[in-house]
Amino acid sequence: MAETGASPAPVPFPDTVPLPDAASPSPVARAEHFVWLTARVLEQRRFAYHFPTKAVGTGREQAADAVETALTAYATADGGYGYALEPDLRGPVSQPLHTGHALRVLDSIRRCGGQRVERVCRYLTSVSTPEGALPAIHPSQRGYPSAPFVPVVDDPPGELLATGPVVGLLHRNEVWHAWLFRATDFCWAAVESLEKSHPYEVQAAVAFLDGAPDRSRARAAADRLGRLVREQRLAALDPDDLDAYPVAPGYAPDEHHFPHDFAKAPESLARAWFTDAEMERSLDFLVREQREDGGWPVRWRQWAPGTALESRPIVTIEALRTLRAYGRPID
Repeated sequence: MAETGASPAPVPFPDTVPLPDAASPSPVARAEHFVWLTARVLEQRRFAYHFPTKAVGTGREQAADAVETALTAYATADGGYGYALEPDLRGPVSQPLHTGHALRVLDSIRRCGGQRVERVCRYLTSVSTPEGALPAIHPSQRGYPSAPFVPVVDDPPGELLATGPVVGLLHRNEVWHAWLFRATDFCWAAVESLEKSHPYEVQAAVAFLDGAPDRSRARAAADRLGRLVREQRLAALDPDDLDAYPVAPGYAPDEHHFPHDFAKAPESLARAWFTDAEMERSLDFLVREQREDGGWPVRWRQWAPGTALESRPIVTIEALRTLRAYGRPID
């Protein structure tokens, strides 16, 4: 050890890490053990905010302050976020996907407003395409490691995948900025023209529609999108018969998406796409997906050990939030 100058004998790494002794630990207790064992500081703070315990012992506002402080470590000088906040993009440069991730974190702690979001909107303006949309990957990523399924190009197009969640979230938080006018128009055009799609693009569309100010137009667009999802079998409606649902091109072999992936909360417009029985099967499957170590798995294609390690706590927090939103017992 460093304090003594002595090196301890190597400890063999176990196949599984045992959970704390308990007759039947709850999903949250199991996940808490996993998060303390594996998560970055940001996800540790997020877990403490969303699932407070006596051991942490901070109030709600103090816990939100701690999340915001941890998030600040990923902020960049141009108003965006970088430093692998989104684990599949490494390096110090700001990216729209990192910045969208940061806004979701701020939204989850009710801090998506004020000067911090004004700075973010200025960054979004600076990296937008001429039509006001965000590229999935800005060319500044070149030279830094990134997932092979997110190629870096010199002149990337604007994409609903990056733009929709950001625009919907800002509208939901009643943020007003000049950038939103053209970005909103882009999202409406993209969503209403979707014909052949894939799950992540649909999720981005839902995120936009759930926050879009024109609710009647959003409901109409969501209704059409739901029919598209069912016709193209983009949602695995029966987790016990996954072979009946094709995986989208370029996705990992088992990268299916389920009703709870589209309708992350009962108030989402996507909830109307699925029957009660379909949603219950989906949530049952989500419960069963919790692994022996307390975390939920990453279903997308893995390309580096560190990114999987950093992603699983994020997925775990979101799984618990979805289960709680639907009234499933997690404590």
